[in-house]
Amino acid sequence: MWGNVAPRVVQLSPLERVRLRRVAVRYALHGWDVTPGACLARSRFVCGRAGCPTVGCHPALENWENAASADPARVATWWRTRPHGVLLPTGRAFDVLEVPTHLGRHVLDAVRTHPAGVGVRGPVLVTPTGRWMFLVRPGDPLRPELDHCFHVVRHGPGSWIPAPPTRLPEGTVRWAVAPEQARWQLPDSYLVQNALIEALRATGVTVTSDLLPGHLPLPRRGR
Repeated sequence: MWGNVAPRVVQLSPLERVRLRRVAVRYALHGWDVTPGACLARSRFVCGRAGCPTVGCHPALENWENAASADPARVATWWRTRPHGVLLPTGRAFDVLEVPTHLGRHVLDAVRTHPAGVGVRGPVLVTPTGRWMFLVRPGDPLRPELDHCFHVVRHGPGSWIPAPPTRLPEGTVRWAVAPEQARWQLPDSYLVQNALIEALRATGVTVTSDLLPGHLPLPRRGR
């Protein structure tokens, strides 16, 4: 992948490099597919692929969707020689609902006291650029009220997220609610989406459904 070129990647301490590998393996042990990310080199990312034009955070492997794995031994080999970012493919073990900071904080406060209890509480990560990502059960599309809302991004099949302790130019990705705190359980997607809709309305954003009068909402999947 790197050939004879050795870009000047950010120098991490031996402890940080070991932590990257151990955390990536821990995700795999809990059944989450992992794929290595490009390495941070000053303010850009390098993956070692000749001619790769992407300078932002991105997968290190061209065929990352097929190569992503939850095999701890395979995952460990990826971090043996390079301080890769830790990327988690979405649409597999979980989907992700991504929102800006002001919404993320509002929703997190709401789910902590939600009457559904653990059914709406799950892992939440925060990027140093202020994006909050709520991990939810996979497969449910966005509710009609959120489908065209630019404040909310759903990551499903074909997408990925940077996971802690990946380092970005602005800082390190962190957990606001770690998987261990949520007992590695994922909340119901529609319960979290309901909380998002309430948060949007509370902040003055108008959300309306595209459904015509008399039409039924999106069906729930069987659990």
